[in-house]
Amino acid sequence: MRDGALQRYLSIALGGALGSIARYWVGSTISGRLGARFPYGTFVINMTACLLIGFVVTFLGRRVALSATWRYLLPVGFIGAYSTFSTYEWETFSSMRSGAFVLAAVYAVGSLVLGLGAVWGGSWLADLLA
Repeated sequence: MRDGALQRYLSIALGGALGSIARYWVGSTISGRLGARFPYGTFVINMTACLLIGFVVTFLGRRVALSATWRYLLPVGFIGAYSTFSTYEWETFSSMRSGAFVLAAVYAVGSLVLGLGAVWGGSWLADLLA
């Protein structure tokens, strides 16, 4: 493995570890304070991740002089481990921004419907095998 590739993977791993810890801390803190009747913790994580990915990807895109390591550490590693919902939203937003509104709609609705179907299917399989 080349040194550059190793550095990318290490950056992603470090960011991922920190993002996972942050996800656990934020989720458990919020759920502990507001209760678990509504998934407040996950909701706050998803919304803060959307804010973060919007800021970080835009900021890093305009600061080309910054090391590429930041692009792996923050959006891929940290935010990716913190919440993949933000990536889904960023990709939908990017499609809309480029004028591909139909593609954005198909992706957004398809992800929601097929994702729920996949969760149902996985749960059904687990029930079948249990």
